Amino acid sequence: MKAKYYSLLFIILVMWSCDKKEYRSIDVPDNLKFKENTAFSSFEDISSPKFNTLKEKYQLDTVFHGEKDEFVRMLLLRDWIRDVIQISDFEEAYPGDDYAENILDAALNGQGFHCGHYMIVQNAVMNSYGYVTRCIGAGPGAKGGPDGHHGINEIWSNKFQKWFLSDAKYNHHFEKNGIPLSALEVRDEYLKNKVADVALVKGAHRIPIEDDHLLNAKGENSKITKERFAKTYTWIEWEASNNRFTVWPDTAGELGRLNFYADDYFKNNTWIWDNKPHWAYNTEFMILVNERNAIEWTPNTIKADVKIDGNKAHIELHSNTPNFMTYQMKELSDVDWKDITSTVEIELENAKYELEFRSVNLAGVPGVAYKVIIAR
Repeated sequence: MKAKYYSLLFIILVMWSCDKKEYRSIDVPDNLKFKENTAFSSFEDISSPKFNTLKEKYQLDTVFHGEKDEFVRMLLLRDWIRDVIQISDFEEAYPGDDYAENILDAALNGQGFHCGHYMIVQNAVMNSYGYVTRCIGAGPGAKGGPDGHHGINEIWSNKFQKWFLSDAKYNHHFEKNGIPLSALEVRDEYLKNKVADVALVKGAHRIPIEDDHLLNAKGENSKITKERFAKTYTWIEWEASNNRFTVWPDTAGELGRLNFYADDYFKNNTWIWDNKPHWAYNTEFMILVNERNAIEWTPNTIKADVKIDGNKAHIELHSNTPNFMTYQMKELSDVDWKDITSTVEIELENAKYELEFRSVNLAGVPGVAYKVIIAR
């Protein structure tokens, strides 16, 4: 009889304890790791009327033809830039005074330009659609050659949740296993095995190529291999200020402040440019960045601090979203997102909650979704 009594009591206690289980936040491994911006001082103000002027004047919306995929849109815009601007590397002087609009106007009249001009235009065009873009320079930097300097951009891809190198002059980028690579990742692959495991892809259709042909200084057709393109990223500099289009030329001096990733390779070698060390050595314009995460910071992403007190969940959101407009939230089963503030309070009643949060910028571009799971 006692045994039956204790068995019944045990069952009641188990059922009672199940009902009294506390809520907790469950880790979601798929969430992108949030990396704070600590090295880049400013960004384009996309509320500036200069961006609408750019889009309307050159009818950039027609470039998409209804394309919804963000990454494809970026590549179509890059296609357009390369179609409009022809390559001309060896002229004594160029018109346009480094204004994106002036460069495009001259290009439409047949004027050719070099890589730095492509960088300036791509930065303006991509930012006009709310795509976070930064201007960078690179070079092989080897003593005795090869020499030179190349202006390109990196663009943040919400689709791939990473920075990727975008070269508008050559209309190409590097990929590994179908994932576009950042400048630092190209550098990693070059230093590892001369990009043996990497594809160089051209145009919006991402056609793999092993080399590209251009005219050299003598007007001769010159072949540049995939390996040689990748060698360009042995040395990399990032403009610390990312608002070239909206402030040029008022803060031209500030644009000269450059971030350099000070890893072991940087510390044990010297960037040679024009047969001498890079001009920024031993100046205030060379900013040494010791942490790779500072270069690879994650715009348009969210960090959520979840605290649970009984049947209440308190969620605090933080993001580095340039031109931030609002946060949004939805349950995974919902279709529509709704605008919210950075603080969310939820009365917990159900056994499980699966929520998604994201930031949205002024261009209406949604960032990377961040999942929060709360279960009892």
